[in-house]
This record gives sequence, structure tokens and C-alpha cells, in this order.
Amino acid sequence: MSVFEVKDLSLHYLTRFGQKVHAVSGVSFAMEEGEILGIAGESGCGKTTLVSGCMGLFIPPLHPTSGDVLVGGESLMNRTPEDIRENVLAKKVSMIPQGAFNALNPTRKLKNLAFDVLNSHKISGTKKELYQMVSDRFDLIGLDSKRILNSYPIQMTAGERQRSVIGISTMLNPKMVIADEPTSALDVSTQKRIIKMIFDLLDKKIFSTMMFITHELPLLRHVAHRIAIMYAGEIVEIGTTEQIVFDGRHPYTKALMSSTLSAEPGQKQQKPIALEGAPPDLAKPITGCRFADRCPVAQDDCKDTNQEIRVVGERQVRCKYAQ
Repeated sequence: MSVFEVKDLSLHYLTRFGQKVHAVSGVSFAMEEGEILGIAGESGCGKTTLVSGCMGLFIPPLHPTSGDVLVGGESLMNRTPEDIRENVLAKKVSMIPQGAFNALNPTRKLKNLAFDVLNSHKISGTKKELYQMVSDRFDLIGLDSKRILNSYPIQMTAGERQRSVIGISTMLNPKMVIADEPTSALDVSTQKRIIKMIFDLLDKKIFSTMMFITHELPLLRHVAHRIAIMYAGEIVEIGTTEQIVFDGRHPYTKALMSSTLSAEPGQKQQKPIALEGAPPDLAKPITGCRFADRCPVAQDDCKDTNQEIRVVGERQVRCKYAQ
């Protein structure tokens, strides 16, 4: 059984005029223990909406259309927000936010923020026992727990804040961790320490799997085991990191990877693929391939025929002309 599985998940936003914006359509993937799945795609492709769906957070105007999300075989669908908050978040699925400073209350010491997580999930123990639990976790991630836990966020460096957020997010050893661009505001050396810490926590089974979302495509080369490429609410290609980075089959994957500056062998001489136009309006019915209007190799029937994801070699591609 997969640790985490998404089955044909579709999500939509409902506008105040009753119009549905289909932000995520037919997304499916499964993750095994110890795996890191990278999610990449341009802004507005549905990554953040997918994160909400994977956590079971269907807060209006976001609503599930169809599909299922399973953590250890347990569905997150058709559950109340109170049930999700108490029994799923932090315990089974947790999130590392993009902006650590924005995620921390600047008026409270870090130990109080950590205690809030334990108290909200009814973790029993004396104050001394709970403090020791928090202290041990912060020592594990390489922070001076005595100093950090008695500090306000403004008294910490950016790297310390990010590591603290990771420590709090993984306090209850969730099965699945979703990292939403956790290194975007950090310098390169701090990024390296954060990535090493994530791998250490995975090796120590503090959490079982991770979904890693980032706009820094070269970073995924060194973090993810597999990469899923999203475009206009759909996954257009999913495969191993080596396959996606060096041998993308979907035309959008090729264009996306060619847009990065990289010193990797095989990519130095790669010319950028320019794409004209913009992604389709997801509030309107879409017929045919969603990438057809921008695709440099589109055929006559691409705009009329819906593209189903299919197996090409050892990866999945949403393009019938991909070889």
C-alpha cells in the first residue's frame, strides 16, 4: 500500500457569481515510503490548490469536484474541517510554508508556538515532559534549543526561522510533509543546510514521504526522486528526476526545462524554447489539449481531442504524440 495516494483529484473554486474555476483536473499519483516528489510548473498552474487538496483543506471558495486523497489508505474526503484539523493536520499530513517569518507569530516566543501545536492535538504530558519533547526535536534539527525556544522570531536568522518551522511542522511525525518552496527566501549556503536537514529527517523516519514544490527547477535535480510537471491544472508529465530534467517528452516539459540556466552536462548547449500566448482560462470549458495553442509541435487534432495521460517508456505523459 502506498503511503500517500491521489486518485483522479479535481478541485474547483466557486466565484460569487456561481461560476466554477476548475483549478485542478484529474490529478493522480502515488508515493512510497522514503520518496520525495517534486512538483513544478509556472505560476497559476494549480500547485497551491493541489496542496490544499492534499491536506484535505477545502475552505470555500475551494471545493472538491471529484477524486480522492488517501494517507496510509485513509481518505481525507468528506470530513469536517474540525476533524481534519484535529486528526489529520500535523499528525498525518503537515506543511512547511514558503515564508517562515510570516508563519510565526512575532509577539510570541517559539516555545509557546510549539506548545500550541501539541495542545491543539491533545498531546498529553506535564509541562516539563512537553518541553523536553520540543527541546529534543529542536536539538535533532541542529538548533540550540535552549536559546531558540526562548527567542522571538525577530531574534533568529532566516535559516533558524526556516528550520524552526520545519521542526514544528514535523513535531508529531506525520506520514506526509508538503514543502511549499521552503528555500525560496534563503541564500545558497542556507538552502544546502535546509536540504540536508530534510534528508536527515527522512532517513530517521521523522516523516515518511515529502512533496517538494518549487520554482527553482535546478534545485529539484538534487532533491526529488521523481518530478511531476503541472500545466493549467493538469499533470502533463511525471517521471524520475533524470527523465524529466534530461529527457522530457511532453512539449511543455521541454520548454520549461530549457528555460533554466544550468551547468549540467547535456544542458549547457540547450537553447531556450520560446512559448507565445498564455495558459487557457480555467473558468471556461476547454476542448482538446490545454497546451495546444502554445505548443510548437501541435497537430491539427490536438485542439479537438482531449489528451489522456499515458505510459511512454517508464514515465507518464499527457500527449499522444510524445515518443
